[in-house]
Amino acid sequence: MRATLLLTTLALATAAHAQWNIQDAYTTASLRGIHSLGNGIAWASGTDGTVLRTEDNGAHWQHCAIPPDAEKLDFRGVQAIDNKTAIVMSSGKGDLSRLYKTMDGCQTWKLIFTNPDKDGFWDALIFEDQTTGFLLGDPVHDSFYLSETTDGGKTWIQKHNRGLQADASLQGAFAASNTSMSVMHGLPSFGSGGVGGSFIYRLVAPMVYEGNSPQKDQNKNSSMDGWTSVPVPLGSRTEASGLFSLALLPTAQGIAVGGDYLKPNVSTGTAAFTRDGGHSWTASTTSPHGYRSSVAYDAFTKTWIAVGPNGTDISTDDGRNWRALTPSPADAPDADKNWNALSLPFVVGPHGRIGILRDGALAPHN
Repeated sequence: MRATLLLTTLALATAAHAQWNIQDAYTTASLRGIHSLGNGIAWASGTDGTVLRTEDNGAHWQHCAIPPDAEKLDFRGVQAIDNKTAIVMSSGKGDLSRLYKTMDGCQTWKLIFTNPDKDGFWDALIFEDQTTGFLLGDPVHDSFYLSETTDGGKTWIQKHNRGLQADASLQGAFAASNTSMSVMHGLPSFGSGGVGGSFIYRLVAPMVYEGNSPQKDQNKNSSMDGWTSVPVPLGSRTEASGLFSLALLPTAQGIAVGGDYLKPNVSTGTAAFTRDGGHSWTASTTSPHGYRSSVAYDAFTKTWIAVGPNGTDISTDDGRNWRALTPSPADAPDADKNWNALSLPFVVGPHGRIGILRDGALAPHN
C-alpha cells in the first residue's frame, strides 16, 4: 500500500533485557530493505536510491553506487544472492516500481524490470534460491499482481488466477518491510489488509495420489496451481491496518504480525500464529505491545522476534504469547524502537538506523 509509516517515541513496560547494538552507516535514508546472508554478509536499502552492503557483520557499511535514474526512488526491498550479487526493488506508483540488479558488488547496476501498469505498486520481492523469485504488487484490474522468475530476474511471468482476485478499494499489501510474502516448500504466500479485513493468500500445489495417500506434485509448474485465501485476526479493518509481515517455517509453524500503523501503540490485533502451514490462524493470547512491521525466527534459540516503531517483542512459545525486549542499562534508552524491518541478526529503520542483535541476547530454550 502507498501509506507511509509513522514513528513514535513512547516506551512501554519491560519484561526482558537484551537489545540491539546500534551501527553507524553514515546515511540519513529511511531503510526498509534488509537481507542477511550470514557469515557477516548483508545488504540494506532505502530512500533516495540508497543501497548499502557489508561483509564484516556491519562493522563497515559500503555505500553502493546509485542505480541509473534511481536518485529519488524508494528501495523498499533487497534480495541478495551472494556478496557480489543482489536485486533491489523500488516501490511507487507505476514506473516508480522497478527492479535493478548488480553482479559486481554494487559498483554497477542494470535495470531488469519496470512495473508495466501505470496504476500498479510493488510491495515485496522474495527469492527462494538463486534463480527462482516472486514479486508482489497491490491489486490492479481487480487482481493482486504476482510475477515469478526462474532465471534470476531476467524475465518475469505474471500469474493469473481467480484466487488472486481482489478489490483495490478493500484489499492491499503493505510495503513496510519487504516481508509481507513468505515461501514454504517452494510455494509462496502473502498477506493483505485494508477495510476488507486481513487475509493470507496461499498458493496450493496440485495433488497426485500414490495409493490412497495424497502427495504434492513437485513436477507441476506453479502456473497450474490454485490460490486460496484465509482470514487472519490482524488489524481493525481500516485502510492503515492489516498484515504487514509473514514468516512460515518448513515445520508448518508460522507467525503473522501487523496492526494499525496510524495507531502504533494499540496492541490489539498485532500478532497471530498457525500450526498447520497457514490453513488456519489464531490471535496471540498476549500480543506485542504495539503495531509490528516485521517478524523473524531465530532457529538456534527457537525465538520469534518482532519489531516496530514503538518497540521490540519476542515469543518463545511460537507466537502464543509475546513479551517486550527492552534495552539493558548499558543501552541507549531508544535501542528497542524506531525499527522497520528484520533479517536476523540485523534490523533497520528510519534516518539510516541499523542495529545488530547482541551475541547472547536470546537464550536457547527447549
